[in-house]
Amino acid sequence: MKQRFITGLMLTAFLAINLWLPNWCMALATLICICFAVWEEYHALVTAGHKVVTWPTWVILGASMPLTWLFGVKVIVPLLAVALFTMIAEILFRKEPELTDLSMSALPLLTVALPGLSLVALSMIPDQKAVEVVLLCLTFAVPLMGDVMALFVGSAIGGPKLCPPVSPKKTIAGSIGGLAGSVMAAMIVYGLSVAICDAPTLAKLPVWWHYLILGFVGGIAGQIGDLFASLVKRHSGIKDFSNLFPGHGGMLDRLDSVLFMAVLMYCYLMFK
Repeated sequence: MKQRFITGLMLTAFLAINLWLPNWCMALATLICICFAVWEEYHALVTAGHKVVTWPTWVILGASMPLTWLFGVKVIVPLLAVALFTMIAEILFRKEPELTDLSMSALPLLTVALPGLSLVALSMIPDQKAVEVVLLCLTFAVPLMGDVMALFVGSAIGGPKLCPPVSPKKTIAGSIGGLAGSVMAAMIVYGLSVAICDAPTLAKLPVWWHYLILGFVGGIAGQIGDLFASLVKRHSGIKDFSNLFPGHGGMLDRLDSVLFMAVLMYCYLMFK
């Protein structure tokens, strides 16, 4: 438990430092973390016996940061389309093409690379550092606070299971507590932004009820991301994606709920 606590503090400090640094630093750190997470999911699928195509995902990850810098955050969808079409073409022309190999090749592309590129986009909002920091704080705080509250409430109350075939320990009570924690985290971010930012900056930030909705919907997204990661691990017969972080498992074990929240925040940024 002590080791887990120390690792958690170090990860939190790493995030805080990158939020303070110029946006390209956060984007680069995010991209490196996403590369670890992509490798972990592909490795899990290979362990399960799937013949995956990985190189298109690595190519778009490498190209994402410079292309986002040049053309803006809307470049993400074309990048994903190119990678997906390339995977389809390569598997179609195998001697024994298997639809399962295509679906497993695309899985990390859609569930890790897509959310990861959404995080990169959130880290590279031009000339709006305050908006960038607030949206990234929501992206991390909402699912992580949800995880903590779900564990605390679920352990204290117990009761009926939420999704026993995927995660036998998670309870409905824990899920409700996690949603409450996610909403609370969003409102804390709102309160801090009001206390710290001046009036011109606040005018660029979400209004209060947006925080409320993002907290609730983001809490649901984070829990689905957590359950999805558990499903992949169960399918692959592994306990953790790796042992990168002592007491915490791998990069994807830490980012599973954050990644699904990142897609929500990217969509919010696009339509804000």
